[in-house]
Amino acid sequence: MTILCIETSTQVCSAAICIGGMPTDLRISIGETNHAQLLPRYVDELLGELTRKGLRIEAVALSAGPGSYTGLRIGTSLAKGLCYGLQVPLLPIDTLQILCASAAAHAHIEDGLLCPMIDARRMEVYTRLYDADLQPKGETRAVVVESEDSLMGEEAGKKPVYYFGDGAEKCQTVLTQPNMHYIAGIVPDAQYMGLLAEQMLAEGFRGADVAYYEPFYLKQFVAAPSHVKGLR
Repeated sequence: MTILCIETSTQVCSAAICIGGMPTDLRISIGETNHAQLLPRYVDELLGELTRKGLRIEAVALSAGPGSYTGLRIGTSLAKGLCYGLQVPLLPIDTLQILCASAAAHAHIEDGLLCPMIDARRMEVYTRLYDADLQPKGETRAVVVESEDSLMGEEAGKKPVYYFGDGAEKCQTVLTQPNMHYIAGIVPDAQYMGLLAEQMLAEGFRGADVAYYEPFYLKQFVAAPSHVKGLR
C-alpha cells in the first residue's frame, strides 16, 4: 500500500511516504518546534510528489503517543482531516514502538530488551519494554527513573537492555549497570512507520474510527495559567 506516515510526538516533526512498507520520500525537522507550520507544508509536498507520479495515498499512519500534548494534537488533526476527506483508513501506531523501529535501523540488536524513553520532564519518562522483535512486554508507564529496578520492574535481570529516545540521555548517570546500553541520536521518525502500518493491516486492523479517535496522552493534560497580558 501507499501510506502517508505522520510523526509529531516530540520536538521532531516528520512525514514520509511508504510504499510496501519502505520509505520513498521523507521530510523531517529536528530541533524546530513549529509543527503547526512545518507539518502541513511537508504533507503538501509529499502529496504533490505522489500526484506527479500518478499515485494516491491508501492510508494514513499516525504516531499515536505518548508524547507532547500539542504535537500529538497537531498530527492527529491533520491526519483525521486527510482520512475523512480522502476516505482512507487511519492507522495509529504506538510512538514508543516507532522509536524501537528507529533504534533497530541504526543499531545492531540481536537479543535483549529495547527501552524507548520519551521525556516527561525532570527524571520522569514515558516508557515501555519491547523485545528484539519490537513486540511489547508490559504496559506503557510514566516512570521516575531512580534505578534499574524502578525502570525494569519484574523484567529486571542480567539480559542486555538498550535505552534511547529524548528521555534517555538524562538517565545515563542512573543506569550504569553493565547490562544497560545507551544508544544516542534515536528519534521517532516517520520513515520507520511503514512496516509497522503494513503489519497492522496484515493482522486484520482496518483503521480507527476517524470521528472519535484521540491520541494516547498517558497523563492528563493540565493547562498552565497564561502569562500573556490580557489572557489571564
